[in-house]
Amino acid sequence: MPRKPAAAPAVAPKVGLALAGGGPLAVVYEIGALAALAEAIEGLDLNDAEIYVGVSAGAIISAALANGYTPHQMCRLFVESDVDDPHAPAGAMLFKPETLLRPALREFGRRARMLPGLLAGGALHYARQRGSLASSFERLTEALPAGFLSGDAIGNFLKAAFAAQGRSNDFRQLPRKLRIVATDLDTGKAVCFGEPGWDDTPISVAVQASSAVPGLFPPVEIGGHHFVDGALRKTMHGSIALEHGVDLLLCVNPIVPYNARFRQGARKLTNGGLIDVLSQTVRSILHSRLETGLASYQVSHPDVDILLFQPSEDDAELFFTNMFSYNNRRRTCEQAYQNTRLMLWQQRHELGPKLARHGMRLKLNVLEDSSLTLVRQRPRRKALGRLDAALSDLERYLKVAHGR
Repeated sequence: MPRKPAAAPAVAPKVGLALAGGGPLAVVYEIGALAALAEAIEGLDLNDAEIYVGVSAGAIISAALANGYTPHQMCRLFVESDVDDPHAPAGAMLFKPETLLRPALREFGRRARMLPGLLAGGALHYARQRGSLASSFERLTEALPAGFLSGDAIGNFLKAAFAAQGRSNDFRQLPRKLRIVATDLDTGKAVCFGEPGWDDTPISVAVQASSAVPGLFPPVEIGGHHFVDGALRKTMHGSIALEHGVDLLLCVNPIVPYNARFRQGARKLTNGGLIDVLSQTVRSILHSRLETGLASYQVSHPDVDILLFQPSEDDAELFFTNMFSYNNRRRTCEQAYQNTRLMLWQQRHELGPKLARHGMRLKLNVLEDSSLTLVRQRPRRKALGRLDAALSDLERYLKVAHGR
């Protein structure tokens, strides 16, 4: 006899979202993956979670979700750069990842102003001590910038996006809990913006701090403290959501180490030089910490269903892609969307009972529909593009709404 479907819970479940980081790649991947989840899971509203926890790039997406932006809207604005989308939020702006390549001019200027004093001090030390030149002038390393690229583009974009009607750049005014994690550089401790005592910092500034990858972006000064990437302490910080008593924790991790052995004749990472070697090293460290953290969550919160969504480790295209290429961004977002749909289908027997405990279920018809795509083909004419967008969104709505 077929089993009866699980009854919906009497009380609405508390859902938490924990999003990890990983640079522009993570932003694009998480948008695609979340769009797939939003379409395929009935009863899940990604804009109405109990709590959002974001780290680094995940902080950007968490802050946008908590402010009411849907994954599909984020796809149009972050990936397709389409403010003419008929469903784009009022006052929407475009985010261009290439703006992250602007040099940190203020940091360069500040360090340059230090150089005469450091040179004079080194010369005086050498004249007095008659030691080695290296020891006398070792303080010249202080003239090196703390970051080479400006992170202001992130903060400025989010400040403008959250200034629109119905949005807020203030943690205290959001109807949902948002927690952004950054690392205090001088203590090495994680700070959770949005918690009491740290909730008066603008959300855009907190996100910029959480996204300040050491060596790339200068630390962000907040209240006399200097903050960098929140992933220095933990990869995801999902424990913050667990401490708020969630029943279901959805985790999205866009960064996994690449396993070249899956494919015969695959490119060896050492052939790619320093960048590929460092990328694989960082990915391996972050993913190892993530696995350790998830294992501890299962022990400390056995009654919470924790679902992790991440790329396959044999995804060479995701590992080697250039996120600052417009076409690559579109392709990667679509790939994340389709791969997440495939994963949901492959794990439907395992996921079904877990979702049912929280009054949710997979829309199998939606997952079976191979015609669904996230990123549109761009028509040449603008007016035609708007019409195509409206028809595409209508078709998607009908398919997803009736995917029962």
